[in-house]
Amino acid sequence: MGLRGQVRTRDGWAVQHAIVTMTDMTGTQVLRTGADEEGAVRDDSPLVPGPYTVVVTAVGYAPVASTALVTRTGRADLGTVTLARQGGVELPPPGVWSIDPAHSSVGAVAQHLGISSVRGRFTEFGGRIEILDTGGGPEQARVEAVISAATIDTGNGLRDKHLRSPDFLDVERFPEITYSGTGVTPAGPDRWKVHGRLALHGVVRDLDLDLSYLGTGPDPWGGVRAAFHATTELHRADFAMNYNQVVQAGIAAIGTTLRIELEIQAVRGEKLPEV
Repeated sequence: MGLRGQVRTRDGWAVQHAIVTMTDMTGTQVLRTGADEEGAVRDDSPLVPGPYTVVVTAVGYAPVASTALVTRTGRADLGTVTLARQGGVELPPPGVWSIDPAHSSVGAVAQHLGISSVRGRFTEFGGRIEILDTGGGPEQARVEAVISAATIDTGNGLRDKHLRSPDFLDVERFPEITYSGTGVTPAGPDRWKVHGRLALHGVVRDLDLDLSYLGTGPDPWGGVRAAFHATTELHRADFAMNYNQVVQAGIAAIGTTLRIELEIQAVRGEKLPEV
């Protein structure tokens, strides 16, 4: 007898802090219990057969109400109750997530000669994402990333050499580009604004990322992965990269604005799998 059920997120993760309240048709509360660490609801309180209203709540999630029928055995089965983040957005489960460079990309796009774009990418980088407590709010997320500046690759050796020079990245003096994200706020369904600081070319400035969370799932190596897409724009002059060769008609060879595009896969845990 009693109440049974499971409380999960849309990705199937347990909501450990969920509270389940059960009332009869007069509105009188007959049961109040919590989900365990596996998101399971198990309460053996005696229940009178009949229909009841069940409300499942959790901090940071939209409440869900449903009708449960207690059978002659005195038992009601809720099945799986799915909770959605307040506002329709979610983050991965709490814990540390290590960025997997082999399945991620860090790219930049600049305008070239005012008529086309030059795309580049960094081939060496790493970092981690830490979700401290999804129950405490999405602002509890942290991001740390380090990029090797000398690994810039645009597919043109001469251009890459120039980009590594003091005219641009000056990789001898500033070998690393770092980003430290201090929190995130919702920006729409499955979209977030990451707030952080970028250290580039010896200059540190505030820089926000527009982030889309693409979901979580198992990988072939026994791990769990979360996927993200993020973009932002920065101005070279803000980071003391003022080189600007001008060609005919006053058109700059390389645009002053860079669009940053990130495709990130992160593996749950402190270590990456051996593949």
